[in-house]
Amino acid sequence: MSTRRFPAEWATQSGVMLTWPHVESDWGPHLDEVEPVFAEIASQIARRESVLIVVTGTSHRQHVEQQLVRHSCLLTQVRFAIAPSNDTWARDHGPITVLVNGQPRLLDFTFNGWGNKHPADRDNAINRELQRQGPFGEIPLESLDFVLEGGSIDTDGEGSLLTTRNCLLNPGRNPELNQTQIEARLSTLLGVDRIFWLSHGYLAGDDTDSHIDMLARFCPDDTIAYMQCDDPDDEHYTELQAMQEELQHLHTSDGQAYRLLPLPWPAPIFNPAGERLPASYANFLVINGAVLVPQYGDSNDQQALSHLQTAFPDREIIGIDCRPLIEQFGSLHCLTMQFPEGVL
Repeated sequence: MSTRRFPAEWATQSGVMLTWPHVESDWGPHLDEVEPVFAEIASQIARRESVLIVVTGTSHRQHVEQQLVRHSCLLTQVRFAIAPSNDTWARDHGPITVLVNGQPRLLDFTFNGWGNKHPADRDNAINRELQRQGPFGEIPLESLDFVLEGGSIDTDGEGSLLTTRNCLLNPGRNPELNQTQIEARLSTLLGVDRIFWLSHGYLAGDDTDSHIDMLARFCPDDTIAYMQCDDPDDEHYTELQAMQEELQHLHTSDGQAYRLLPLPWPAPIFNPAGERLPASYANFLVINGAVLVPQYGDSNDQQALSHLQTAFPDREIIGIDCRPLIEQFGSLHCLTMQFPEGVL
């Protein structure tokens, strides 16, 4: 009988995937602002592991290489693949890796643009095109008729999964399935045996229907880092206080309460249209030897780094200015998909 395990993000990695922005994506008018952020993320990853970058063609690859060189990125650590893309949120269209009898397998879930909000036909085909081009070698790719985004789930690597009802039970994703049926699918596909469903928590500007990676994240040693709103006048206060109470009632498989690590609340950031943008410190990325943490030019930026240092005491905590990213309503973790060792 085969066993499946969904490894935690802090498990040893072989690399991270990025899908680079281009003129036909929503980033088109803002490439000058956003590409340096992508290049900085790639450069930090390449110091520690491989980077797989999806580009749209040969000329785009050459352009991206120039951007990487400008940011002193170690190109020997970078691999390119060519595939058309609608957008750049690799967390949600990239493959999710599980270990089947200890060996990696890539799960190609259906991506439908966060419940058919945005075009996603090209993004949904990326994983099969990558498999055809060979960056994953002989590792099998399992394509699934089940809508799931990587940003909507988080795991401790020990069989527990954290998610939100608002996202996974949204009728735009798997309307034919109820919560019990979705739990059964997740248990079978990911090898998890405990699913924590949060009923509260959201960020204004996040159009993913409350992805968990914007709200609360597992960390080592039975820790959960989460966004805490301490301003009673903020629109998020009631919901995030309710989410905090939900987290306080969760228990480990040993029956112990989780160590809860509140992350600070940045001041509101708005775009020129007056829309509030989803600035979250919970959208960090764990890589080999480091944690990349969003920064927003806020007085609480440094405090967020310090708090996450306590969760990852043996890793370097590195801030990345993500103000250009939230202009498109996502942040650092949303752009990336990590692969455990043995994939790249």
